Parts: sequence; structure tokens; C-alpha cells
Amino acid sequence: MLVFIAAAQTLFAQEAIPPRPSPLAVSTCLYKDTYLKIAYSQPHKRGREIFGKLVPYEQVWRLGANEATEITITRDIFVAGQLLAAGTYSVFGIPFKDNWVIIFNGDLGQWGSYNYNEKHDVLRVVAQASTIENNVVYEPFTIKVDQRNNKAFIIFMWDRTQAVLPVEFIEPRP
Repeated sequence: MLVFIAAAQTLFAQEAIPPRPSPLAVSTCLYKDTYLKIAYSQPHKRGREIFGKLVPYEQVWRLGANEATEITITRDIFVAGQLLAAGTYSVFGIPFKDNWVIIFNGDLGQWGSYNYNEKHDVLRVVAQASTIENNVVYEPFTIKVDQRNNKAFIIFMWDRTQAVLPVEFIEPRP
């Protein structure tokens, strides 16, 4: 019996799933009773030229790797001054040199942006793009939420580029 258990453990260990080259990452924030969560996969630079090459300008991109990036918000918020209803959305981007168009799309469970359909777009807004100063290079693609009370910034960073999207939480009614 002991031999069978040891053999089963060895077999299970050999069939373990290797880690993804672009691991799952999550960014979150909470303002009063509004929760915001972004789930995405983090591709790494690995010596590649990113924007304009690996990620072409002026084309829809999944904002990460593997499955399309998804955002969940528990209450309505303003994104770049536009109302976004509570819910879960796929998030895509169209990078340009000076700004990115950020797309909130109602079609969930997509792999990448291969089947992206703009007919499912709920909201499109513009995020300002810039070069990251001080010789900082983000090896992994990173989405950070920088919260300041009822306002926040969703920051998309990779290589030496960042795009910043302002968010405003709506005060709950008494």
C-alpha cells in the first residue's frame, strides 16, 4: 500500500502544470462600498522591443497576455469623466504614441483580442501616454491602481511607457 501511495505522489508531481511565462496578476482598490478589481496576465519584456513592434501601434491589444484583461466594479464609477456601470468587462487598449484608447467591452471570457468585436463595446476613453522617467524599465507589464480618496488612476506600465486613466468613485447615497 505504501509503495502505491509513493508511486501515485511521484506520478502526480511529474504531471504538475508548469508556471505560465506570463503569470496572473491582480490590482485592486476599495472606496467606501465600491470595489474595483483588475485581473490580467503579465508578459515580460525579455529583451524585446515592445511598443510599435511586439505591441503594434493603432491596433487593439488585450492589455496583457493570455486571456483578455478583465475589470470588475461593484458600483458605477466615472472613467475619464464618462460613466461606467457596475459590472465586469473585458478591457482592451489601442496604443498610440501620445495616448491610448481604453475599451471596456461586454464580451467576457475571451482569449486575447483575437475575437474582439467592437459591437460589444460599452465605453471607450482616452488615457494619456508618456515615457517613464529616471531610466525605470518595467520588465513585466504592470497595471497599478493609485488611489487618492474618491479619485484614482489606473496606470498601465511596460518597458519605459505608461498610460494613465483617471477614475472617480461616486459617493454612495445615504
